[in-house]
Amino acid sequence: MPQAFGGPRVLLRRLREVMAQPTSPQDKLDRIVILIASNMVAEVCSIYVQRDDKALELFATEGLNREAVHLTTMKAGEGLVGLIAKEAEALALSDAQAHPAFSYRPETGEEIYRSFLGVPILRAGATLGVLVVQNTATRKYSEEEMEALQTVSMVLAELIAQGGMQSLTASGQGGGFTGPKHARGVSLAEGVGLGHVVLHEPRVVIKNLIAESPEAEIKRLEAAIGQLRKTIDELIARGDVSHGGEHKEVLETFRMFAHDQGWLRRMREAVLSGLTAEAAVERVQSDTRARMLRQTDPYLRERLHDLEDLANRLLHILVGADLTIARDQLPENAIIVARSMGPAALLDYDRGRLRGLILEEGGATSHVAIVARALGIPAVSEIENITALVEQGDAVIVDGQTGEVQIRPQPDVENVYKEKARLRARRQEQYRKLRDIPAVTRDGEAIDLKLNAGLLVDLPHLAETGATGIGLFRTELQFMVASRMPTTAEQQQLYKAALDAVGDRPVTFRTLDIGGDKVLPYMQRVEEENPALGWRAIRIGLDRPGLLRSQLRALLRAGAGRDLKIMFPMVATVDEFIRARNIVHRELAHIDRHDRDRPASLALGVMVEVPSLLFEIDEIAREADFLSVGSNDLLQFLFAADRENRLVADRFDPLCAGSLRALKCVADAGERAQCPVTVCGEMGGKPLEALALIALGFRSFSMTASSVGPVKAMALKLNAAAARKQLETLLANVSGVATLRGALKAFASEHDVPV
Repeated sequence: MPQAFGGPRVLLRRLREVMAQPTSPQDKLDRIVILIASNMVAEVCSIYVQRDDKALELFATEGLNREAVHLTTMKAGEGLVGLIAKEAEALALSDAQAHPAFSYRPETGEEIYRSFLGVPILRAGATLGVLVVQNTATRKYSEEEMEALQTVSMVLAELIAQGGMQSLTASGQGGGFTGPKHARGVSLAEGVGLGHVVLHEPRVVIKNLIAESPEAEIKRLEAAIGQLRKTIDELIARGDVSHGGEHKEVLETFRMFAHDQGWLRRMREAVLSGLTAEAAVERVQSDTRARMLRQTDPYLRERLHDLEDLANRLLHILVGADLTIARDQLPENAIIVARSMGPAALLDYDRGRLRGLILEEGGATSHVAIVARALGIPAVSEIENITALVEQGDAVIVDGQTGEVQIRPQPDVENVYKEKARLRARRQEQYRKLRDIPAVTRDGEAIDLKLNAGLLVDLPHLAETGATGIGLFRTELQFMVASRMPTTAEQQQLYKAALDAVGDRPVTFRTLDIGGDKVLPYMQRVEEENPALGWRAIRIGLDRPGLLRSQLRALLRAGAGRDLKIMFPMVATVDEFIRARNIVHRELAHIDRHDRDRPASLALGVMVEVPSLLFEIDEIAREADFLSVGSNDLLQFLFAADRENRLVADRFDPLCAGSLRALKCVADAGERAQCPVTVCGEMGGKPLEALALIALGFRSFSMTASSVGPVKAMALKLNAAAARKQLETLLANVSGVATLRGALKAFASEHDVPV
């Protein structure tokens, strides 16, 4: 490879000198393209920066027409430059114009150049731009030349990320990570939070990119790798994971990656090209993240996640930084940002300082979402690459109602959200005034409003909301936040504490609903084609009765002398309920043999969430003491539409005729058998949906604490008989209508019912 200035190391030193000069960003870019062109013996060097609107704009060039700077743009995916940005992969061509993606821009004068080498400018896996060199002669660029250009692109990434690019472009949509950004994801928990970013696993900020001595940097890298391997070996050897299980499998995978020669070779090559050890790790990690973001295969994504986690640990070792922020360093208005997070990790933070949560991954029914709702903090998920878009301490706003996130917001945007937060606070205060008013409709129908819970932190909401009890206590959360299987005694302690906390109000405990997307970290994962339809909930309990018996024994002991309600999830047939009930009776016999106190009363119920049970609904209503409708699962199974899958989640409306008729079957069966029925899915916690459910005949609901006020306000204004008559008319005359939502909204508006 020809080296006019002594190769890439000399080029990197020259670039560092240019970047250190007190000149404008445009002047720096103009000098940089000249340096790169000379070093690469190229007739053209161009820098394209990706703007906020995803278009790629020519920001600097040596060799093309200078008049094209800031005028030539390409849409995302357009031309060779757009292709590199989209795929986040380098592209070397000896005849660029023969490539099908080639897009000619006459204003640049590039028609005379044949050969082309372009690399993405990446930072933390995000594409910031594209760096290109071109020659008139047909030329085959070597791997060494490509490696050198990729190394230079990492230095450019830091320059672009520092900001200041907005002033260079007429559109005002310059690149960089320092300007305001807006993103939309999926709402996990309602509310509005304004605060500052706290990265759950703080990213290492690399201040020194260019090595003085590559040999010394290789030694630093290898020493850090040795320390990383030693740490993993010690974790595997520790007694709490050495016996096997999920933890050990994960760490064994880590150990395998820590010895992966391809990964180590790429980092060494990056160091030899002139980068420091930490900059080399960052560059390889950024390439890995770029590939991860473009993978659709869940297994490959998980493996790339593992490699990224390993690189993150290695970076922290190299710079001597902690993996997590210290508790005493948590700001007063912290908004936690993470790729993903378990419920235990969120509970480790000081609740008094949390203002919100933003995740790259995690659905509305994930356990971290449930914990966020219990803590009353707004949360949003599926914000792509959020951990790379923000820096520690950045101002950020989370809107849990719309799923929007505002990063480094402008003052006017911040003021709008402050007003929205104040309005929400005033509305919540109005709802608090309804706390002690019974939820009775205008025509005298009493509506029972209970809470969904799963942790002791949920229980104070009873007094705050005036709810009549706990309609759904998710017992699996205790198992999810523990590092090992809770003992019977530990389970009993939690259940007794919950019963003590609510006093004489009822609590309905749901037995373990694990499996599918709810995998305990210390249990062996079962690989299934369709986990949501697989081995989970009561199916695990009946197949592994020891686990179910242990939990039932803890519940029965905790409920000694009290009224106790237990319900079983995912029951698909009457026979499954009868088998589970027989196990309860055997545990009662065990209590009697050991002269222990029984519960004063015991009611056994069923979650109606598997559509097959709709065809045995009268039989199950006669056998069970009560029914609870899990509307989330029932409707996703009914319509074969995964509610976590954006492609199909919106293909049906809970207020369509099909779902309302299915729900009416349950309400009618409960009325015929005089079997109490509660709706404990999300549907019952939304005012308009709750209006429809009351019209169907439901009188008991269990919901999040924040939903009690709005649903009660609706119920107090509703005439239940009028709503029932209206819905019956709508269902009798539905024809080609996808949803009844509009008609129900019109009814609510006409009768002044707040929804």
